[in-house]
Amino acid sequence: MEELGFIGWIVLGGLAGWVASKIAKTDKQQGVLANIVVGIIGALIGGFLFEFFGGAGVTGFNLWTFLVAVVGAVVLLYIWKLITGRK
Repeated sequence: MEELGFIGWIVLGGLAGWVASKIAKTDKQQGVLANIVVGIIGALIGGFLFEFFGGAGVTGFNLWTFLVAVVGAVVLLYIWKLITGRK
């Protein structure tokens, strides 16, 4: 398995957070830093969820890990919207 370095996590997190913010319709409320944080936390959540249901989680710097991070980030944003009551 390829290891994601510090820069890899930032790039993957930023892209995944941005895509997730487009899907969850929170893009106008988020900046670059928020996208990175949401994407990185989303990768952790997505990895946990995928492994919990028997799939592969974060596997390195590749398209699968990007998909896992986006799914986790979307889950995170929807949970955040439920907690804060934002539409």
